[in-house]
Amino acid sequence: MPIPLIRLPSLDLVRGFVAVGRRMSITLAAQDLCVTQSAVSRQVRALEDTLGVRLLVRGHRSIAFTPEGARLFRCADEAVAQLQDVVAQVTGADERLPVTITASIGLTALWLLPRLGRFQQQWPDIDVRVAADNRLLDLRTEGIDLAIRYCAPQDAPPGAERLFGESVVPVAHPSLKLRRFDTPEAIARHVLLELDMPDRPWLHWSGWLAARGLQQARPRGTLHFNQYDQVIQAAIAGQGIAIGRCELIQPMLADGRLAAIGAPDHEASRHGYWLIGAQDAPREATRKVAAWIRAEARAGEAAAREPGRRTRRA
Repeated sequence: MPIPLIRLPSLDLVRGFVAVGRRMSITLAAQDLCVTQSAVSRQVRALEDTLGVRLLVRGHRSIAFTPEGARLFRCADEAVAQLQDVVAQVTGADERLPVTITASIGLTALWLLPRLGRFQQQWPDIDVRVAADNRLLDLRTEGIDLAIRYCAPQDAPPGAERLFGESVVPVAHPSLKLRRFDTPEAIARHVLLELDMPDRPWLHWSGWLAARGLQQARPRGTLHFNQYDQVIQAAIAGQGIAIGRCELIQPMLADGRLAAIGAPDHEASRHGYWLIGAQDAPREATRKVAAWIRAEARAGEAAAREPGRRTRRA
């Protein structure tokens, strides 16, 4: 049975607690609320006194939730987020509030950014903010509306929506005039462009070569990179041969900046790209951005099945 409305703690105290929980830092929460650290600390302690329970465990340079604090934060954070959205809508403050999207650095550079111009033409009244990061950011804590994440189906979080899968094929600049790349002699004449991510063997040349019985082949040289977009930029510059992720580089295959060597391998990985929303009931601008991402994903996946085919302009 819910308690009487008069016994609910002050919204100001709840807001301070939520700000701390979102940042897990009193200092950053104070910056968000434009008040002093001591004011935020007093708000949290006053809320604890009102409820009669401890909500935070305070360390020397860290804080953590108590079980009661974690339970309250989950509920309060959702309620405050909904209140933020509604207040923005009724006051008109959400008209230019940007929709924030997070994705990996490689996906952002190769897939998202080249398409944003089309979105801006279709929805010039919606601002978009891109947060490129290879870390898995907490959407609500970081104020992010949508995320595109790369993982296997069993690792996709609840509510995630599959956008497209992944197929790979060797790619190089057309000036190299490569027709095949399936013999030790052909491999020995070229430089391989390698992505240094040990947990993804299907994107490594060692895995690609071993799957084709070419593990003994030795390339002329190898260049290593820690970001996938760097691998592709090096391939476009004619510096060597890369393992192309067809769904990400389809526009480059279509306009001739890269050429596929052989047919795509659609079974190299079960990983795919998934769309995740921060809110169960997102604002209209977020829904439009999500719908646009879905449309672009459908068009891009279809085109990636035929390297060199142009992507439909969604």
